[in-house]
Amino acid sequence: MRRREFITLIASAAAAWPGAAQAQQSSTPLVAFINGRSQDTSTTLVAAFRKGLGETGYVECQSVTVEYHYLEGQYDRLPALMSDLVRRRVAVIAVPGSNPAALAAKAATATIPIVFGVASDPVKLGLVTSLARPDGNATVINYFANETTAKRLRLLHDLVPKAVRIAVLVNPANLQATESTLQAVQESAILGFQIHILNASTIGEIDAAFAILTRERPDALFVGPDAFFNSRRGQFVILTARAQIPAAFDDREDVVAGGLMSYGTDLADVYHQVGVYTGNILKGAKPSELPVVQSTKFVFAINMQTARALGIEVRPDVLSIADEVIE
Repeated sequence: MRRREFITLIASAAAAWPGAAQAQQSSTPLVAFINGRSQDTSTTLVAAFRKGLGETGYVECQSVTVEYHYLEGQYDRLPALMSDLVRRRVAVIAVPGSNPAALAAKAATATIPIVFGVASDPVKLGLVTSLARPDGNATVINYFANETTAKRLRLLHDLVPKAVRIAVLVNPANLQATESTLQAVQESAILGFQIHILNASTIGEIDAAFAILTRERPDALFVGPDAFFNSRRGQFVILTARAQIPAAFDDREDVVAGGLMSYGTDLADVYHQVGVYTGNILKGAKPSELPVVQSTKFVFAINMQTARALGIEVRPDVLSIADEVIE
């Protein structure tokens, strides 16, 4: 082969490479993963989602492409994001752990398959018509906010029995989570708590809420479940330590970071199941044929170092029922 012919052949092949790569990429299904949290607080959960995908035979960057969207509690980004995903007709929308994102996805499309993870009753939210047969284009992994909220209050009472004046912090921008939290708090009035509701939906409002706590000195703080609050984990740990206030969270990661206690659904299990259902849909299953899964794994965690710093003596009977004790 002459040198000029060889150069021409190489040039022709090089020109074809981008098209071949594009064709290969276009054959890979695209999953939109929408998380209400921040990226740095989602590492363990994303790993669980990928593990679920892998169990169905889908490996990221090989047989499936996952596009990650971290809202960091900025729910006003949802309309534009959903409009873009619908326009590009992604293969599946995976929404673990965010009621606002779940509702936005459901409102945006009746055709693209959606897998939700929600803390409230998915039937009451209008996401599915029934638990056994979801119908439509969506199916759900349901974890229980009301039940875990009420039990978390009781565990806080067991851990800090002298606590009577309880500050409850909620995010009004996350309406469903706020309503379920406040309902559970009211139902737990039998414990004799004096409840003071505080609202925060921005970084500055969290600081302002803690300024009130420092001034009024309640006996304990109960932080409602919310993705924005999860994304501000470091801020909460610093402020609760500075205020010297026992704080109860829904996520064990808050306790690992320095919070006193948590009780809630094992979210890694929820994200894992969302990954499994996403993979099943990519393999051809219809969302309407995948029954709603209700979470059965819950975690009660205590940070003993924080307890000692706050002068809290954890009773042996409380310690014995903890799923995780962090020293």
